[in-house]
Amino acid sequence: MTNSELIKQLFLSFNNKDNDTFIQTAREYIEREKRKKHTIVAKGLEKALFQTVGTANTQRRFKQSMPIPRDTEKGFPLLEIQHFEHNFDSLILSQDTKAQLERIIREFKDADILATYNLSYKKKILLCGKPGTGKTFSVQIISSILNIPLVYIRFDAIISSYLGETAGNLRKVFDFIENGTWIVLFDEFDIIGKNRDDNHEHGEIKRVVNNFLQMLDNFKGDSILFAATNHQNMLDSAIWRRFDAVINYELPDELTRKQLFQHYLRSIKHDKKINFEKVATDSKGLSPADIKMIAIEAMKTAILDSRDTLSMNDLETSIKQFIARETIKLGNK
Repeated sequence: MTNSELIKQLFLSFNNKDNDTFIQTAREYIEREKRKKHTIVAKGLEKALFQTVGTANTQRRFKQSMPIPRDTEKGFPLLEIQHFEHNFDSLILSQDTKAQLERIIREFKDADILATYNLSYKKKILLCGKPGTGKTFSVQIISSILNIPLVYIRFDAIISSYLGETAGNLRKVFDFIENGTWIVLFDEFDIIGKNRDDNHEHGEIKRVVNNFLQMLDNFKGDSILFAATNHQNMLDSAIWRRFDAVINYELPDELTRKQLFQHYLRSIKHDKKINFEKVATDSKGLSPADIKMIAIEAMKTAILDSRDTLSMNDLETSIKQFIARETIKLGNK
């Protein structure tokens, strides 16, 4: 079709409420703009299309036109396409970390403006920090705010028992994410990012790491790629140079812990004797995920006791039980 025919088809499909034809025609028009090297126009239209079709239609469209890549050996999917509805206010982190995440969102939204200066938005971001500090949730938030589906990839799914297949699995994943605009999360990144000088690692794993680095270098898609690790000290030094930004997630300070408790307990009435300052002090060293677990257990206690109001004792008991559990866990290591 010519441009005018495509535009006419867009109007007709919109008037007929034919979403599938509308989306297909819009994609054809965008691909035509890409072939003409109208990169800024194509990116703008692609983002507008994601915001227009909505989550349900987007999910159906990608499932139909882009089959999920699967492991050759076992046939299981190498990635998941996920959708979220979160707002930025539900992300309780330090101001510095939130500012860095907001900057990533701003750069993506204004990619066309940056491009006029021959600059690109941040495409590859490394997230570091202990488990439960908010790395995965941050990526979900960005996916929700930009209204772009999240492609979730666990590296333990990519690593094949036949190591020769692992590089092929990586290639399938990169081929998939390069054909669309996605928010991509490579979780448990340290599995493949281990230092290649580690004498305990098989030579094939080292070759897989090299393959991954090459694919990362050659990535030309319009997506934002995040890699999350709990063990940044294990990463190969060559890995770090591949990322446009590195965001470190610290354990929450006392003020943030107080805000987290108030956030997770907002769905139940509180006794006037609850001292959130003391609760924040008693939970020193805990992660946001730990605090969420404590809050849930405290609320359950009140509900199971047929009380509609949370007490200070509920919280203190829940904290003590959690710390005791962690002590047992550490003692088994």
